[in-house]
Amino acid sequence: MERKKPTPILSSILVLILVSLACGTAQPTPTSTPEPTVTNGAVPTNTPRPSPTPQPTPTPNLAATQRAEELNAEVQTYFDKGYLATTNGRFKELGDFSYDWAQLGSYRLFPLGESASDFFLSGHFEWDSAFRNSGKAGCGFYFSYEENEFHYAVILDRSQVYFLITDLSRGYSGLVTPTRGTGLVDFDYPVEADFTLIVKGTYAYVRVDGEVVGEYTLARSRPPHGDLGLTALSSTNRGYGTRCEMTNLHLWIPIQE
Repeated sequence: MERKKPTPILSSILVLILVSLACGTAQPTPTSTPEPTVTNGAVPTNTPRPSPTPQPTPTPNLAATQRAEELNAEVQTYFDKGYLATTNGRFKELGDFSYDWAQLGSYRLFPLGESASDFFLSGHFEWDSAFRNSGKAGCGFYFSYEENEFHYAVILDRSQVYFLITDLSRGYSGLVTPTRGTGLVDFDYPVEADFTLIVKGTYAYVRVDGEVVGEYTLARSRPPHGDLGLTALSSTNRGYGTRCEMTNLHLWIPIQE
């Protein structure tokens, strides 16, 4: 896995959080970041036709079939629990993501080239901090990014899920508190966990290691719709800052019926 370092690409965004996320204010500064690698999922393959006999029935790729079954089962589970409004949708599997980010009180946004209202985005997180007594730091996702730089960012810290509502045009960033659940977690460095963000209408659900730790109500004046992506938050300028790695990244978006 190749670790990405900052390089000048125009499509990236940097968000600065002033002193503490809990203060609810931010001083953003745009800068440039690389996009994460995105790869297509596996597809079935056909058995080559022998000659001169007739072509046999195509044989599906077993690994691809099993993966499709796993993903469909995940959708069905979320639908049965009421987190999704439909099971009719499309998957996009994403490449592994790795990034070192060392800028105190800031997080970077890495766009995925996808836009949606309802969706779920899931991955396996592994991350560490160069400062063992660091404050808020971790890996996460963002969604509902608009041209005026309004967005939500959802970041897994070692003690809490930080669910942020940010409007860079107004220089504002504040915490969204859970409507249900606590949003609290308990990890030691290095952190390793499965993380899933589900959005349906004006509700969002955050799952950590298969359990919903928080349900959140989004701003009704700003229905969620916009670009999706990944993010990494650092709480120190020391060394590599936050070292964030994501694997098994996959996105599901419903198909309009």
